[in-house]
Amino acid sequence: MTTTSAQPEVIEEESLDRRPGRWIGHWTPEDPGFWRTTGSRIARRNLIWSIFAEHIGFSVWLLWSIVVVRLGDAGWQLTTSQALWLAAVPSGVGALLRLPYTFAVPVFGGRNWTIISALLLIVPCAGLAWAVERPEIGYPVLLLIAGTAGLGGGNFASSMANISFFYPEREKGWALGLNAAGGNIGVAVVQFLVPQVIVLGGGLALARAGLMYIPLAVIAAVCAYLFMDNLVEARADVGPVWSSLRHRDTWIMSLLYIGTFGSFIGYSAAFPTLLTSVFGRPDVALAWAFLGAAVGSLCRPFGGRLSDVVGGARVTVASFVLMAVGALAALWSVEQRSMGVFFAAFLLLFVATGVGNGSTYRMISRIFQVKGEDLGGAPEVMLAMRRQAAGALGIISAVGALGGFLVPICYAWARSTYGGIQPALRFYVAFFLVLLVVTWAAYLRPGSRMARARV
Repeated sequence: MTTTSAQPEVIEEESLDRRPGRWIGHWTPEDPGFWRTTGSRIARRNLIWSIFAEHIGFSVWLLWSIVVVRLGDAGWQLTTSQALWLAAVPSGVGALLRLPYTFAVPVFGGRNWTIISALLLIVPCAGLAWAVERPEIGYPVLLLIAGTAGLGGGNFASSMANISFFYPEREKGWALGLNAAGGNIGVAVVQFLVPQVIVLGGGLALARAGLMYIPLAVIAAVCAYLFMDNLVEARADVGPVWSSLRHRDTWIMSLLYIGTFGSFIGYSAAFPTLLTSVFGRPDVALAWAFLGAAVGSLCRPFGGRLSDVVGGARVTVASFVLMAVGALAALWSVEQRSMGVFFAAFLLLFVATGVGNGSTYRMISRIFQVKGEDLGGAPEVMLAMRRQAAGALGIISAVGALGGFLVPICYAWARSTYGGIQPALRFYVAFFLVLLVVTWAAYLRPGSRMARARV
């Protein structure tokens, strides 16, 4: 009896080629037998703890989006443009950090880098706790400290690149959607929790917004250390990341991702400030702004799942149609001074960006799979393409995240130049329609290779 019950574990360890430091040397998720008996369970465990660490990273990344609404109560006298810059700079820094974070997975290993990146979150949390209640330090120092929150934005690229190796192609849309949604929902959580935590026990203690996330960052690092794995397959040289830059599709998808994820993170950062500055309702911003990021995050895995069934390009086109409609409705609501319609329009925008986030990420892995098939489909070719796809995920996430910086800045520019945000909303309508046409031309045009492959 003892020999029989122990045998499956022996087979598993031999098939995985376990190495010191929780490295797995043999990983073949496309093999149905391996996936059913061994791979799915290990992949699921890594996905769970990846989601947790990424969730904390996203929360720290967007801390300033809600803290900025209460800075006036702590003695800071900021203009609307300054407030929007405080919300935007962490997004810009996070976008830039996504490139080195993408390279970190093949260099250090996915599990190892998750530990390091989680511990780095202590820096922006401690910085915020120290700065927010010291108006005497001045706005430039405050802006610099806010920029360190971008460390949380870098986590997304490394997390998605790492998890993409664990799952077979047929399940990547759902897995990557869950991983991203678990991170994205951190935006909603921080925008919901911070207004409650900073007023616990009466008075206002903005420093708690940063202090509350320090122990959570440590817990994320410890859990990654105990429960996650490194894949030798993912630890290649950084060549595949550079190779992904040579593909036209990497840059097309980067543009599309600016429209989906860039819009999501940019609207999340700007939404509380817009509710406060355009309609003069900080109470609504503090109590309800989190709903936008919440619905956008929850819709992301369904965008990935739907794309697994009907193709990511079709879902992406539909999401850009909804985004254009949402931006038009928001424009009308600002002109008519209807906060209810404005709120509903932004919820539609968040839903559309969430679905589009899931569908565009599903498109990336499928595009590189098709490229591998066109090159003959040999195992070594498909492995090289999976590595290039992982590199492309990081590159695209970095470029797309720049939208999180540009959206609040565009609102700040429109507000300071024209006295209102209407010009920015008109630009977004046109931009979403352009992206719709680009998606159709590159991936849905009848007769094209990508259309036949249902990318």
